[in-house]
Amino acid sequence: MTDHEKPAPKPPRKVTPTYLQRAALAYLERYASSAENLRRVLKRKVDKRCRLRGEDPAEFQEMIDEVVAKSLRTGLVNDTRYAEARIATLRRRGGSARAIQAKLSAKGIDRATIATALEGGEEDDEEKAAHALARRRKLGPYRPGERAPHRDKDLATLARAGFRFDIARQVIDGEKEDGGI
Repeated sequence: MTDHEKPAPKPPRKVTPTYLQRAALAYLERYASSAENLRRVLKRKVDKRCRLRGEDPAEFQEMIDEVVAKSLRTGLVNDTRYAEARIATLRRRGGSARAIQAKLSAKGIDRATIATALEGGEEDDEEKAAHALARRRKLGPYRPGERAPHRDKDLATLARAGFRFDIARQVIDGEKEDGGI
């Protein structure tokens, strides 16, 4: 070995239940998560370590499941609470019910939990969210200057965001709304 060659890096330590528990806690300290999302994060960590060590990641699936189950039992992960918090955040940013369902499904939340969390005053929430998006993107009544030439484009923007046509038309053709959700 010459002076310019670096020694081969040591392979990472073996995956243990303690390592997985620490990894889960470290992740959950920084991010809110659903059970399925936590499972995916831990699986990626295990896959990476196993690739570097030349091991089969399937051997560790049971350990991952146990860490996720323990997180659920202790209340560190609660899909319903996670869904409600994400819905509130996404609504404030102007998310439609359709877009919110897609995002929560991508995080591994089941349809029943999403539907339960979205219930209650949905029509009013949907309109407020559409106003929030229009305000953020300066559409319709929030557009500076002449808004008539941009009406179709503004309607299309709300439609692509997942809002129904009647709500999009009501927001784009209506007046500014004070405050937020």
